[in-house]
Amino acid sequence: MDHHHQHDHHHQYDGGENDYMPQEDDWDRDMLLDPAWEKQQRKTFTAWCNSHLRKAGTQIDNIEEDFRDGLKLMLLLEVISGERLAKPERGKMRVHKISNVNKALDFIASKGVKLVSIGAEEIVDGNAKMTLGMIWTIILRFAIQDISVEETSAKEGLLLWCQRKTAPYKNVNIQNFHISWKDGLGFCALIHRHRPELIDYGKLRKDDPMTNLNTAFDVAEKYLDIPKMLDAEDIVSTLRPDEKAIMTYVSCYYHAFSGKQKAETAANRICKVLAVNQENEQLMEDYEKLASDLLEWIRRTIPWLENRVPENTMQAMQQKLEDFRDYRRLHKPPKVQEKCQLEINFNTLQTKLRLSNRPAFMPSEGKMVSDVSNAWGGLEGAEKGYEEWLLNEIRRLERLDHLAEKFRQKAAIHEAWTAGKEEMLQDKDFETATLSEIKALLKKHEAFESDLAAHQDRVEQIAAIAQELNELEYYDSPSVNARCQQICDQWDSLGVLTQKRSEALQRTEKLLETIDQLYLEFAKRAAPFNNWMEGAMEDLQDTFIVHTIEEIQGLSTAHEQFKATLPEADKERQAILGIHNEIAKIVQTYHVNMAGTNPYTTINPQEINAKWDKVRQLVPQRDQALVEEHARQQNNERLRRQFANQANVIGPWIQTKMEEIGRISIEMHGTLEDQLTHLRQYEKSIVNYKPKIDQLEGDHQLIQEALIFDNKHTNYTMEHIRVGWEQLLTTIARTINEIENQILTRDAKGISQDQMNEFRASFNHFDRKRTGMMDAEDFRACLISMGYNMGEAEFSRIMSIVDPNRLGLITFQAFIDFMSRETADTDTADQVMASFKVLAGDKNYILADELRRELPPDQAEYCIARMTPYSGPDTVPGALDYMSFSTALYGESDL
Repeated sequence: MDHHHQHDHHHQYDGGENDYMPQEDDWDRDMLLDPAWEKQQRKTFTAWCNSHLRKAGTQIDNIEEDFRDGLKLMLLLEVISGERLAKPERGKMRVHKISNVNKALDFIASKGVKLVSIGAEEIVDGNAKMTLGMIWTIILRFAIQDISVEETSAKEGLLLWCQRKTAPYKNVNIQNFHISWKDGLGFCALIHRHRPELIDYGKLRKDDPMTNLNTAFDVAEKYLDIPKMLDAEDIVSTLRPDEKAIMTYVSCYYHAFSGKQKAETAANRICKVLAVNQENEQLMEDYEKLASDLLEWIRRTIPWLENRVPENTMQAMQQKLEDFRDYRRLHKPPKVQEKCQLEINFNTLQTKLRLSNRPAFMPSEGKMVSDVSNAWGGLEGAEKGYEEWLLNEIRRLERLDHLAEKFRQKAAIHEAWTAGKEEMLQDKDFETATLSEIKALLKKHEAFESDLAAHQDRVEQIAAIAQELNELEYYDSPSVNARCQQICDQWDSLGVLTQKRSEALQRTEKLLETIDQLYLEFAKRAAPFNNWMEGAMEDLQDTFIVHTIEEIQGLSTAHEQFKATLPEADKERQAILGIHNEIAKIVQTYHVNMAGTNPYTTINPQEINAKWDKVRQLVPQRDQALVEEHARQQNNERLRRQFANQANVIGPWIQTKMEEIGRISIEMHGTLEDQLTHLRQYEKSIVNYKPKIDQLEGDHQLIQEALIFDNKHTNYTMEHIRVGWEQLLTTIARTINEIENQILTRDAKGISQDQMNEFRASFNHFDRKRTGMMDAEDFRACLISMGYNMGEAEFSRIMSIVDPNRLGLITFQAFIDFMSRETADTDTADQVMASFKVLAGDKNYILADELRRELPPDQAEYCIARMTPYSGPDTVPGALDYMSFSTALYGESDL
């Protein structure tokens, strides 16, 4: 097509469709209507051209200026297509430029693009609209037309690719190449899908298109080598961004990412080819290795199978058989497997080589499959005769082994039985054995003799087997013979030793039986004799307690009778010791080693002699003790009589005196003063009697020191006498005191002698128990007889006066006090107080000086010491309170 002459056929290629439209106004209208699109196309196309031109080391700055001479246009097409164009004209004239542009347009047309309405002149003249149209045609042909996705291609292919790649991203929905890209998420999603590490997709927001667009453009430029071809602000501010600009830019993404996939595919193809080669080489190596190993194993194994040297022992041959069976069971099967595997591997390898057009494999010298098979045949041959030979050899050794084992077993049993038997037979145990032990040893020895006889058979068998082994030329005959000889020698020795022991045991038994008889006799006689001595020793040392002359005389008589039996006892002792000496003589003569002592008794001669000596020594000691005790008893009797003679006088005397004093106080002869005189005479006579009591105490002391506890000559003990004497002294003193008190009471209360006698008579009448006291019931009866009529409370009050200590008893003194209180007039606290008031000159207090002046000195001091200071309103220094003092005087007893 001649571009120079076809201006009238201007035809525009529209980016929206995939073919050439007959409507040419579209382009003009697009261009004229929307300057924003032109601006976007200019920027995008410039950047797209530069992304290719830089590979040739150049670039354009102004799209309608820099292509005018056609040189850079031709260069661009060469870079894109990878082909050489016709040589450009180097002149500067318009005609040269047109020629170069035409060469470029012809090349585009040659690629199957119909260029309508684009002429070289407009390009040379710098027509921007025409230039942009031409560049779009190039982009469409070289960057978009070849895109093929599933069944679609070119623009639809690119759109489908975008949709497929962004499908997982919920907030991306690509339906076209204009408004679907405005928020920038489409670009980001494409990058993230292929290179997730370049963008943190989760942080992007739909409502921030500027950030999203710039992020995608920056990342694409920096990491994917895609220049910035769009302007974020333009896209955001344009209602419907330019479709051609966006398609151009998106196509760069497609090429960047699908180019990477192509490279991978190519690499995979190379790897596949190499892998086949590597695998084949490995199989060849494996074959060679397996063949070498197998041949080497066969080479090593054949000599072992051909070795026919027999072993000496069954065990060694058995081990050979075991090794052979191991070879058959364990070592050979894997080799059979390996041989089979070798053939399989060889066939597999040849097939693989054939299929992948490679030459057939030729193993190295001597490692052919046939070589291996031949070697294997040799192995099988060697193996065949080996087992047969082994089994024959084993059968031969079995007989020998059986005999040798039998020999060893019998010999071992015999040696085990004889072990320690010689020592046992030479044991001198019988020398120290008792008779019962000897009898046991004899029984044991008899049993042994039977046992020995029973073993004769085995010794003969052992000798016979040894003979047979010699005849069969057993390899270990020398040691068998040596062992056999040793057994026979030992057998003879045992026979001799058995006889000797038998004789020694019987001899010892006879001696010990004799000794045993003597022991028994010794024991039978020693025991009663020993008991007699022990009884005698006990009696002689027996302590005696006698209290009378008769008793001691009885002991002496018995002792004299005992002394008369001693000569007979000494004869028995001599006889017993004689038996013992007989035993000693036998032991010495026959050198019997006496084990232990007499089994029938623990008594020995030393003990008998020691006890006999002790008895002899105790007899005179007993004589002495009896004499001394006799003297002591005589002395004791004298002391008893001496004490009794005095006690029998003193006891009744005390009794009489007690009765007389009692009568005086009760009978009341004469006045109280007469009674007092009478009593004082008694008191004097009693005091004068004291030396007699002291003398008796002295005798009593002697009796106690002599440890005499009874005295049949008197009924009085010292204790009786002491108590009586004490009672007598207290009674006389108390009686005198009572009479004195009665005199005081009589004078104080002004009671007449007659009244006193009357009280006494009443008291005596109601003292029913004659104790000199009344109990509460006696006293109540007495009061009632005197006309008292009282309840319990009143009686309790009276009791608390007469019996202040709550003893339940009323003395005569208390009775008189009560009766006189009831009858007489006594002083009271008020009377005393009135008397002090007189001394005090009518004051409510008294001074110490006044007391000292009016009263005797000791009574004045008594009052001063006890009066408290007076504290009334009319007090003066030193004033004393006589009122509270008077009350206190009667405080304790005042009713």
